[in-house]
Formats: sequence, C-alpha cells, structure tokens
Amino acid sequence: MITSTPVGEWTWELTTDGGEIRPTRAAQTAMAVWNELAERKLVVPGGKAIVRVCNRNDPRDVRVDASGLVMGTDPLAPGSALAQAVAQAEALDGDFIVFVRLECPGLWLEPGFTYRAEKLFAIHLEIWGGNLLVVALETFADVWLTMDTRDREQPEVYAANAPRLAAALRGISTLLGSAPTPGDENRHAAPSVTGFKDPRSEGFAYDDSWGTFEGLSRANLLDSRIPQSEDDYEQITEGSVRYFTIQRDGRTLGFVWASIDDTAAGYVPRTAAGDEAFDAGAAWLLGLREAHGRGLSPLAALDWLAMGPARPEIGVIVEETPQEAPSLDELEELSGRY
Repeated sequence: MITSTPVGEWTWELTTDGGEIRPTRAAQTAMAVWNELAERKLVVPGGKAIVRVCNRNDPRDVRVDASGLVMGTDPLAPGSALAQAVAQAEALDGDFIVFVRLECPGLWLEPGFTYRAEKLFAIHLEIWGGNLLVVALETFADVWLTMDTRDREQPEVYAANAPRLAAALRGISTLLGSAPTPGDENRHAAPSVTGFKDPRSEGFAYDDSWGTFEGLSRANLLDSRIPQSEDDYEQITEGSVRYFTIQRDGRTLGFVWASIDDTAAGYVPRTAAGDEAFDAGAAWLLGLREAHGRGLSPLAALDWLAMGPARPEIGVIVEETPQEAPSLDELEELSGRY
C-alpha cells in the first residue's frame, strides 16, 4: 500500500569541528543520497524539491521559501530551479536553520510487474548552527515489510523489495560515515537499521493501520485544498458504490463515487499519483459541492459530473458508464495499492 504519511524514517547526523556546513553541501549531500537510491532503482528522475531558510531564533522570520521546484535530470545544474534556491540560501549570513527536501518518484516490484509512485521516498536535510547536518530518509510504501499495512503477508513482494532498501541503507551509511538511527515505531511499522522489524513476530501497533488511518489522512489533505463548507454530501458509506475513473494524460489520478443507496458521494485519490491526485481531487470535490447546492442526490450528482464539459486540467472521466465496487473500502484499497 502507498501512504500519504511515512511508513518509516531513518536519520544520520553529521557534525564538523572546523568550518561551517553550508547550504550547497546540504544540497550536494541530498543528491548523493538520491544517487544511492537510484543505484538500486528505488528512485527515478523527477520529483520536486523544497528549500527553506528561517531565523534560528525566530522561525517566523523566513528568508528563503522555495517549494514545488521541479527536479530535472540534473537537479543542481547551473541555472536550475533548485540551484537558484540553494544560491539564495548560500548568500545569507547569520544564525539560520536551512531545510532542503527532495520528494522522489520511485519504483517498487511485484511478481511480473513494476509500479511507480510519485513520492516513494523523501530525502530531508537540516542544517543547525552551521555545524550540524541532519539527514533523514522517509518512505511512503509498505513493500519492504513481510506483512502489508492491512495485515496481509506478502512474501514475494517483500523478497523483491526489502533487499533493495537494505542495500540502499548500507550505501547511505557508508556515504555518510555512520549507521542510521531508525525512527520510532509509528502507526504503520517499526523501522530497523536494515529496514523494518518483522511484524509477524513484533506485531503492529495498530490492526489494519492503512484502513484505520489513511482515509482520514487523505481526507485532511483534500480538505486543506478547498474552502470549508457545510454544503457537501456525506463521504462515508458502508454499502456498495458506483464510481468513475479520473485520468490525465493516461495516468489515473483517482475515482469520483456515489453510494448505491444514494446517501453519500466523494472522491478517492490514487495516492501513488502524488500531489496531482489531491490537486485534481479538490476540483472534483468542488464539483460535487456545486451539485449538492443544486439539490441533486449523490447518484444524480455523479451523472451530472459525467455529462459536464471536459476539463482536461483536472482529469477526465474515462468510462461511458460508472463501474461498481462492493464497498467504499474496496475502492480505497484499489486507490492505495497501485
């Protein structure tokens, strides 16, 4: 399953007794970590970067705030968006905290198939006091676990992916000169120095953590993109649903749905599509809100959206007639698995 919050995290700390750790070194270190992941075909070119610099004594005093920086094949090439943001940070003098974050598309393997997620890993670096560089690696998938985050054993998926992550962690540790500190156990899994502890013996902190928490996490991400309103349909149902697939440029972004009992409607983002799934989903939710304001029932709203003018920028409905799923949970499973 692909998640919107990290399944696990590992950190390394680099200190210096002489000289100052500058933003350029942080960015170069981030790319060196990226290369270790790329060598194992865990990440692929693309993704987005963030550079942020704030006053250490007053975090509200932000001097550089560059987000959504598109990373090309050479992210630090002269004149690139990331290089320009790093240069801005490099020009500052003072007691600052520097953040550099790379959100990386990557590939995971299942028997006979290779799948892509637009944010499989994130590489996050922070400079504190000019002499401490903290490097963190986050992953947003459970394919490194013997059991997925819905409590199902996955021996073939684990065998195909866990050794690649373990090799990457070893490579990064050699690069940075120390072993990683695994993050704390979270709602999904318990990281270890080589990957993750085996939930078959250790147990999960929560049963079906993906089913329990991911729906709420994704709803919060969608809601943060649209104004608050009470003019919405119920977005929870226990029964079966009808849905349309939303695609843009041949990629599935999510599914707009209505319950068969005509009591609820909503949008389920395909998490592997990354921010695009949530940005498009916000527009589809606003469409449902408009239908609600017109007095349409959920099923009528689904038909109304299908008959409306095409808006390629938010994705298009690809089926002529709606599909059916036995439950909203099954549709969410589809949206989070691939």
